[in-house]
Amino acid sequence: MSARLLLVTEVPVRPADAEQAAKAWLGQHTARPSGARLYRSAEGTDTLLELRPLAGLEELIALREEWRELWDAVAPYAAGDFRRQVQEFVEAPKDTDDDLPATPYVQLRRVEVKPPVLADYREWRDRTIFETVRAAPESEIFLAYHSLLSTEPGVLFVAGFSCEPTQHNGVFKTPAYESILEEVREKYIVPVGGQGGLFTKTYARVED
Repeated sequence: MSARLLLVTEVPVRPADAEQAAKAWLGQHTARPSGARLYRSAEGTDTLLELRPLAGLEELIALREEWRELWDAVAPYAAGDFRRQVQEFVEAPKDTDDDLPATPYVQLRRVEVKPPVLADYREWRDRTIFETVRAAPESEIFLAYHSLLSTEPGVLFVAGFSCEPTQHNGVFKTPAYESILEEVREKYIVPVGGQGGLFTKTYARVED
């Protein structure tokens, strides 16, 4: 069953140092934290992503020392600062047996929904977005979270898949799904940044 709380950490790194930064991240402690997985951007931008399940918010206090060690290990290769957020599980049209997807790729899809229409949006997405995902074998895992602590508030979808990203993205590039995007922009989301308030990032898993 997917993690009830999810710690998302991202940091941009210099392109020439991306591989070294990933090695430093993986090697900055003697044992990998339970359940944590590291990814690297698959979109041509050099960003590292760590997804990590949390049992509770109290774990964040214990992580401060580890974060200092991670800073020392990765900061020499970084092109920007660490960005961290805590996401709270809402539902899963395609759940995983583990805390996180074990697939070679993950994709983060985020929108900021207007609070007065959030309940309507959740009902709407179940019969539109989620129905599309349920019918698509390319999308193996699809988890829905909502920001608990974040400077990027709103809905976060975590998709896990094994096919090439272009094949997976094709699920969301049909005329039918374009109609879904038009409707969500019109009725539900805050139109800031991205493509009308929609943000999508794809990452490839970095093996230990």
